[in-house]
Amino acid sequence: MVEQANLKKLSDFDNKSLLIVDDDNPFRDRLARAMINKGFEVFQAESVQKGIQSVIENKPAFAVVDLRLADGNGLEVVKQIQISNPTSRIIMLTGYGNIPTAVAAIKEGAIDYLAKPADAEDVEKALLADPEKRAEPPENPMSADRVKWEHIHRVFELCNRNVSETARRLKMHRRTLQRILSKRSPK
Repeated sequence: MVEQANLKKLSDFDNKSLLIVDDDNPFRDRLARAMINKGFEVFQAESVQKGIQSVIENKPAFAVVDLRLADGNGLEVVKQIQISNPTSRIIMLTGYGNIPTAVAAIKEGAIDYLAKPADAEDVEKALLADPEKRAEPPENPMSADRVKWEHIHRVFELCNRNVSETARRLKMHRRTLQRILSKRSPK
């Protein structure tokens, strides 16, 4: 029932173009396919530079932008979207959710801030939410253990899978980190 209401709201928009900017190719492709199935016209970009280029060419009505990209900060794309189309509805995605970056994203023009991995239902709800009403809590939020596991694995990947460097940056013992990395992801 919620999905029907959201799709009905999408039909109220003249421009259904959605820009997804994320350097995680499998995630971006899955999200793009899901959003196409929900009625959006999707454009994809994997970098700040390509995201800005797509904004200039397409002037999207909606955008989902990852905060940290390989070539810079996703807030640069948000700034360009606000210049090209100030009425765009922008969602920031990140694996590094914290208060200062959320505040910066909102100041630049984002309407919401979601932690990765966000699913298409959460993205659609955030994009089509009534700005006058308070947002509803997610149906199935990630557990605290899952958020911790995702953060550790993200830092591990950013450290080029170097256990010692990752442990130093996370301020934890190397053996503790190795035990965590050897376990499967929590639900």
